[in-house]
Amino acid sequence: MTEAEPVPAAVPNATDSNGTEVLNATAKFVATPEGTALAYGSLVVMALLPIFFGALRSVTCSKSKELGDGGYDSGFRNSADAPETITSRDAARFPIIASCTLFGLYLFFKVFSQEYINLLLSVYFFVLGVLALAHTMSPAMSRIFPESFPNKQYQLLFTQGSGESKEEIVNYEFDTKNLVCLLISSVVGVWYLLKKHWIANNVFGLAFALNGVELLHLNNVSTGCILLGGLFIYDVFWVFGTNVMVTVAKSFEAPIKLVFPQDLLEKGLEASNFAMLGLGDIVIPGIFIALLLRFDVSLKKNSRTYFYSSFLAYIFGLGLTIFVMHTFKHAQPALLYLVPACVGFPVVVALCKGELTEMFRYEESSEEEEPKEESSEPEKKKDQ
Repeated sequence: MTEAEPVPAAVPNATDSNGTEVLNATAKFVATPEGTALAYGSLVVMALLPIFFGALRSVTCSKSKELGDGGYDSGFRNSADAPETITSRDAARFPIIASCTLFGLYLFFKVFSQEYINLLLSVYFFVLGVLALAHTMSPAMSRIFPESFPNKQYQLLFTQGSGESKEEIVNYEFDTKNLVCLLISSVVGVWYLLKKHWIANNVFGLAFALNGVELLHLNNVSTGCILLGGLFIYDVFWVFGTNVMVTVAKSFEAPIKLVFPQDLLEKGLEASNFAMLGLGDIVIPGIFIALLLRFDVSLKKNSRTYFYSSFLAYIFGLGLTIFVMHTFKHAQPALLYLVPACVGFPVVVALCKGELTEMFRYEESSEEEEPKEESSEPEKKKDQ
C-alpha cells in the first residue's frame, strides 16, 4: 500500500502570490510565445526522463527481487529499496485514500496557519528528498568513483527486545560512496529549505518521480487499469467538481510538482511565473509504462514494442493536455488525457499482434505471496 499524495493538474497561465501557476485562477501574467514553448517543452522533457530511466531501473529492481537481493546496485541495502507491489485491492483503495488525503490537507489549510503547515511539510520533504536523491544518484556514483577509492562498509542497526524476542527494527547497510551521495543531496536539501528555488524543487521532484516509477510495481495489467481508471475519475472530479484541489495547489509548498518559468528569457534564473505539472501525472502513468517494459522483457523477443508504444502514448496525451489547456484557457486534469492514451495504445498494439490475452495474463507476484506459496507445498505433502 502506498501513501497517497494530492495530484495537482496541469494549469493555465496564472500565478499566485509566490509566482507559481495555480489552478482555475484568473490570468495575471501573459507569457511570450517563446517563453510558453520553452516552459512546456521543458516540462515534457522533465516528465519523460523519470519515466524512461525509472522504467529501466524497475527491470533491474525486479530481477534483483527474484534473485533475493533487495538492494541490487543502488548501494543502499534496506527493505525500503525493495519494490512495493501494488495489488488490485491496493489499486481500488488508492483513489479513496488520495481523496481523503487531499480533502484532509484542504481542511488543515482552512483551520490552521498556512505558514506553520508549510514549515512542517518543508522539513518532512527535506528528509524525504535527501534520501530519494541519494538513492537516485548512488548507481551513477558507483560507476564514477575509481576502483582505488577507499570504500568502507557501514551498518545502521536498531533492534527491540533481547534474546529470542529480539526484533529488528532498522537494518541499513551503506558505504562511503553512499555517504558522498547523502552529502551532495543534503546540500541540495539545504538550498531548497532556505531558498525554495525552482531548480532545487525540480531536482527533488525528479528524484521522487524516478524512485516512484522504479520502486512501485503493479502486479498485472488489470491492476494498472483499475488504478488508472480510479485516478482518472479522481482527477476529473477534484479539478472540475470542486475548488479543493485549487486551494491545496495554491497553498501547498512542497516538491510534489515540476515547475518551469515562462519568463526565463526575460528574468533568467530569478524568473517567477511558472508553468507546472504534478508528480502524480508522471508517476501514475509511469508505473504502468514500467510494467509494460517488464512484460516486454518477459516475452524474451528482444523487442520493446509495448514500452515504446505506451511511452509515445504518454507524449501524445501530455501534449494534448497542454494543447487543450492553452486553447480553452482552463485548468485540465492531465490524467483525463493520459489514461486513455497510455492504456489504449498498448491494447491496440496487443490486438494487432494477437497478444492481448497474454498481456492480461502476465503476473508479477508480491513478496508477501511468495513465502505463502512455498510454505503450502510441505503442508500438502503432509496431508498426503
